[in-house]
Amino acid sequence: MSWTSTERYRISPAPGGLALVQELLNTLAIPPYSDDVLADDATGGRWLSDVTAAWAEAQGWPGPSGLPGAEDLRRVRKLRDRLAGLVTGEAEPVRAPTDVSLRPGLDEEGRVALVPVGGPGEWLEAAVWAQVLLAQAEGTWQRLKLCRKPACRSAFYDRSRNNSGVWHDVRRCGNAANLRASRARRKQRAAGTG
Repeated sequence: MSWTSTERYRISPAPGGLALVQELLNTLAIPPYSDDVLADDATGGRWLSDVTAAWAEAQGWPGPSGLPGAEDLRRVRKLRDRLAGLVTGEAEPVRAPTDVSLRPGLDEEGRVALVPVGGPGEWLEAAVWAQVLLAQAEGTWQRLKLCRKPACRSAFYDRSRNNSGVWHDVRRCGNAANLRASRARRKQRAAGTG
């Protein structure tokens, strides 16, 4: 499956369903590299149609009903913002449940699956929340992160052994920060010995 928003930042997709969550997070603009995929109805509608059709096909599920409209994109943008807060640990508790529909289904191996239903925005939101829930239950959720560089903030899956990654790409986003930290340590050592 192609994850165009994630791949445009030269980031490897997360494993399994977290790739869908990562793809949504990476629709956000990161200047000067790219624009916000969901900024306008035409581009956002194409992305929403493509990603829901591809995810439904990959899972063997029926896709969403209807074509994406402005309300679907508004819903997906709001979801993206909530997910970013959840990934960074800055999400506010939500007392009222999100209005999405998931129906239980069985896969070929007899495992229960949560199958999204509804229009494109609701369908994607249901699919994303189901994947977040599964990742939290599996213990992989904490590996989905946003790059620490404020100008970047792309979503990446931390594949480090001890889950200590903070940059989506150390060379592109981490070098300057690491160099500043190194210079500060040298300056501090020099001041202490002089």
